[in-house]
Amino acid sequence: MSSFAQHIIGPRASAELAKTHPLRYRLPALLLIVASVLLLISLFRPYWKITMFAPQYPNGLTVTSYINRVGGRVGEVDILNQYIGMKPLEDAAKFEKRLSVPMLVAMALLLVAAVKIHSPYAAWLSLPAILFPLGFLADLQFWLADFGLHLDPHAPLNMSVKPFVPQILGVGHVGQFKSEALPCSGLILATIASIVIITGLWLQRRAYKPLRDGKKATPQGGQE
Repeated sequence: MSSFAQHIIGPRASAELAKTHPLRYRLPALLLIVASVLLLISLFRPYWKITMFAPQYPNGLTVTSYINRVGGRVGEVDILNQYIGMKPLEDAAKFEKRLSVPMLVAMALLLVAAVKIHSPYAAWLSLPAILFPLGFLADLQFWLADFGLHLDPHAPLNMSVKPFVPQILGVGHVGQFKSEALPCSGLILATIASIVIITGLWLQRRAYKPLRDGKKATPQGGQE
């Protein structure tokens, strides 16, 4: 193996070390694999939901956002939004919805690749998955703001509702409408995955940095 490849891949624990301290050298890889599985499971779970309340809908209308589609009572919410001049929900994030599934699968595969990388480059491979929950919320906030700030001036209630930025989480009020926005299981799973990844990378660094430095870690985490 070339020195450049060795620099990228990082050191390997000897068979003796791996046998003596199996948890130290296997746990980081296990955590990264768990995180990749959590991300893949989140593909099938809703990420966010918002419930709209209006006088004619006292029990609320709920719209649920997956990473690649919008579900729930979309048509009825669009009718309500039409009164204040907001665009149809399906018009939001068309590009992101097309790319979301292959992008998330790619992030999961990068985590699997990071299992074999025992150098700081593992963090770079894992970074997209770590930042994904924040990226989802940021993109969602962008589209909520875009829809709320660009209302149709010819809408029936345009005089009673000024442009606004809907809340990404929590309770919001616009005219006679009330909204409640909450994270769902998909986003929670992706967030847990981020935490698991950070933990795995920290444990990986603790295990392999002494080997990169040419020293052997002791069972207590010191050096011999």
